[in-house]
Amino acid sequence: MPELDLKSLLSTKKGSPKEEPGDRNQGDKERDSLLALLSEEKSKKEKVIDSYNNVEIVDIDADLLLYRVKLPNLTPADHSIIQSIQKIATRVIDIRKESPNAKLRKEKLRERVYDIIKNTSSLKTSESKMQAYADIVSREMGGYGLLDYLLDDEELEEIMVVPPNRDVYVFHRKHGMLMTNIKISTDAYILNIIERIARDVARRIDTNEPLLDARLPSGDRVNATLPPASVDGPSLTIRKFRENPYTMIDMINFGTVSPEVAAFLWLSTEGLQAYPSNILISGGTSSGKTTFLNCISMFIRPTERVLTIEDTAELKLPLKHWIRMETKPPGIEGTGEITMDVLLKNSLRMRPDRIIVGEVRHKEAFTLFTAMNTGHQGSMGTIHANSSQETLVRLTSPPMNVPEQMATALNLVVVLNRITAPKRGLVRRVTEIAEVTGTEKPDLHLLYQWNPERDKIELVDSNIGLKRKIQKFSGLSMKEIDNELQLREELLREAAKRKISGLKPFSIFVHKYYETRAKNG
Repeated sequence: MPELDLKSLLSTKKGSPKEEPGDRNQGDKERDSLLALLSEEKSKKEKVIDSYNNVEIVDIDADLLLYRVKLPNLTPADHSIIQSIQKIATRVIDIRKESPNAKLRKEKLRERVYDIIKNTSSLKTSESKMQAYADIVSREMGGYGLLDYLLDDEELEEIMVVPPNRDVYVFHRKHGMLMTNIKISTDAYILNIIERIARDVARRIDTNEPLLDARLPSGDRVNATLPPASVDGPSLTIRKFRENPYTMIDMINFGTVSPEVAAFLWLSTEGLQAYPSNILISGGTSSGKTTFLNCISMFIRPTERVLTIEDTAELKLPLKHWIRMETKPPGIEGTGEITMDVLLKNSLRMRPDRIIVGEVRHKEAFTLFTAMNTGHQGSMGTIHANSSQETLVRLTSPPMNVPEQMATALNLVVVLNRITAPKRGLVRRVTEIAEVTGTEKPDLHLLYQWNPERDKIELVDSNIGLKRKIQKFSGLSMKEIDNELQLREELLREAAKRKISGLKPFSIFVHKYYETRAKNG
């Protein structure tokens, strides 16, 4: 397409020479089309582009699509009745004695509130109205009010309340960032929700402690801020986690990896029981690092003892011999903090076969690499970095300060990126896989790289040193290892076709494979 002259495109000067019909070229037509687009009066018609359950994703001709949840259609009289019911329920029910789990608490409250409504002789209404009243009151008393309608949706990754207008945004797994039709009228309403969350996690948030970072009983991660930390008013961000986590089959079907790469990562993670790899998953914020770490961790054999250490417990593994540990911030008195480094040092005394660190950020990196260098092969974690080269730089620089010689214990760096492409929309892709080489100083050997034109991760160099290490410790020939890789690729490809996903089905698939291979030698 000819290059557009923006200056002439936007020019409004009069008196330009009259064009003859034959003088117009393709560039002129392009300009006219764009000018018509710029001057066109856009229609305000809505277009529903997706719908499920009680949700519609609507194009309303704005910067963002609208996430519209179908809220109860209440009259002023309904609102008045709900307020009266809530006042009665508050006097009758001691919310402090209810379950700390918001979901269980709401279910129990819904039953009790429904009984109150049903036994109130002055309130005569339909069964559907009674059920609606009970649902709303239980959400307001025991849940998180209007935000519950968003928390119920498994397709959402993030829920965000933004000051000063208390606009509510969501990040959708398929459609990306969306505005919502949830309207929070006052700061007091959102403050009430934040305080309820703080009580649920036995934490404090006020003007003296205006930051809250915690894990809800549901497993979702929450961050809240109050003034003076957030200048324009209270903010709330909830990162939702799927009850049934993604597996490597989902990663293949999403195009995040190919079956070939998934098979290589399976072999690397498990190491034929002889040489499991030390792996770091790198990427930016929301690139899918923890999700992908969870996916490759599902390849760990069920006979191994696994310890996971996280700031907020997010990993879900199909293992019985698994100990989860979580950091703890200091209490009100400024004491009682449990750091990741403390937990990591403690884990070395617990005879782990595997150590998995949710996110490596500070001096715990030194402790983790000490473990890698002293026989704890198969350690894994995530790190904020945008490339394999940047990963090494971050590891060996403050505040991590891992000595270069120790950094050579790392075997693989897997890099993920969140990419927005015109044709594909928002996608997550493994963009690099590099092995770490060298004995005195770490060096990188690029194995796989994402091709943006083909939207495919491709083999760059088939001379993979990691396979030689597995060969050395397993006693197998290189041909046998290649055959194993090919077999695993074929199995993953077939499992992806059959959509053998979900934590339980996929773990059964992997564990049965290990059992079958053990029986057949």
